Amino acid sequence: MASNSRELEQRSEVGPQDEPSAEWGWHGGFPKGTIAGGIVTIILCAVFFIGPYQSRTQDLWLGGVILVVLIGMALQIRKKRNAWRR
Repeated sequence: MASNSRELEQRSEVGPQDEPSAEWGWHGGFPKGTIAGGIVTIILCAVFFIGPYQSRTQDLWLGGVILVVLIGMALQIRKKRNAWRR
């Protein structure tokens, strides 16, 4: 049904070029979900250390993945804690 109202549609100050999802709604993140996913990933990778393997090459890869996830989580937590200072 058409409206004769001359009111303008309220739009956010964020442009769709900057954040494409701003046009259709929510465009936030999952900070707690990301940390929980990192913890689950670390636990699963640590469980894979146990096994009857001939070579220990996979242990290097698993350790590397765990290290990268830990560094990523630490950076995210640090960024979140220092966000109020900006």
